Parts: sequence; C-alpha cells; structure tokens
Amino acid sequence: MKSAVIVLPGSNCDRDMAVALRRASGREPAMVWHKDASLPQGLDLIALPGGFSFGDYLRCGAIAARSPIMQSVVDFAKKGGLVLGVCNGFQVLVETGLLPGALMRNADLKFVCRTVGMSVGGAHSPFLRGYKPGQTVRFPVAHHDGNYVADEALLDRLEGDGRIAFRYLKGENPNGACRDIAGIVSASGRVLGMMPHPERAAEPEHGNTDGAAMFSGLVAALETA
Repeated sequence: MKSAVIVLPGSNCDRDMAVALRRASGREPAMVWHKDASLPQGLDLIALPGGFSFGDYLRCGAIAARSPIMQSVVDFAKKGGLVLGVCNGFQVLVETGLLPGALMRNADLKFVCRTVGMSVGGAHSPFLRGYKPGQTVRFPVAHHDGNYVADEALLDRLEGDGRIAFRYLKGENPNGACRDIAGIVSASGRVLGMMPHPERAAEPEHGNTDGAAMFSGLVAALETA
C-alpha cells in the first residue's frame, strides 16, 4: 500500500498516522506539506491526521480545506482513491464537501480526551475490512469540536444507505453527536471521516490494538482488489 499523510500547520498526529501506516504496509508513507501543489504518483491512500490545523481559527478545518494540496486530495477522492480523515482530518473532509454534515462544539463545551467504546457499522468500505459489523472497539478521542450534526433527512439517508462506519456505545458519546455517530463514509465507501483515533490504538505499547485492524484490513483489501 502506497500512502501519503498530509501535514498542515498545527497537525500533531501526522507522525502517529505515519507509524501506523508503515507498520501495516511495510512502506514509508510520503509526508506531504499543505502548500505542495501535487501528490506523489501511484498513491493508494491519503490520510488527513488529527491536530489543530491553523489553530482552529474561523471553523475547525475551514482554512485547511483551502490549502493548495486539498484540490489534489479532492480530485484523488473523486477518482476513487482512498481517503482517511481522523479528528481534525474529519473536519477538513467535511469542509471540502467530500463528506456531508457538520462538526460542532462538544455538547458540554469542553475538550475531551479519553478512550471510548464504539460499535462497528455495516458500511461496505475497505476501511472496515478488518472488522465485523456490530463488533465493539475502543479508540481514544481528543477533541473540542467533534459533535457530528446533520438534519434528519441527511441522518436518515446515511442510515438507510449504510454509511455509518462507527457509532459510540450507549452512554459513551463524548460530544453529543447526533445518533451517536463517530464516523461516516462517502457514498462510495472510499472516504472515511471519524473523530476517534485508530492510529493511537494500533500497537501493544498503546495498551490497545483495536485500531490496527483498520490499517491491516486496508492492506488486505488493496491486495485482493
């Protein structure tokens, strides 16, 4: 799997993401600076990591979505490339229009940093290749603006189309997200945005390896495509 990690001013999970991708694929991801105008050739996956791009000014992810490299990311996604956005990366994907809805301030207006339980959705997506629908997993969260919001029509459509990738377990929703949504996929299933951090639960030293299956599953999905 040939991958790239987009590095934005304020990214703080870019190295974590690169380590998880390298462990799963055996290949060093390209680190792409936000001012670059083009992506490396032959990529299978682009990852937008967590952090506080541009200090979260204006709206989280709004300025980053207009960085020079993002047009190439959008074009890559529209051509069927795999794109993963975690935490701030999810916010950026929403701001680009690659994923619908909005990410608002946490319901309690406080930054939350802890491990939460989720159930895996039934979305048909390479990102979920390593999991079973309904499986319980635990990933860390670390955000202030992770409250996923959409109108009822969009929420019903996401549910009906099987686009819910992860849902917080009952009583573990850390931000007030509508219908306990922790992550969604695009209509194609090839763009995933999620608030919890799989790259922070990807090796034994983290105390939890539930996230490793996402990256190994991606590698397996690409090898059998």
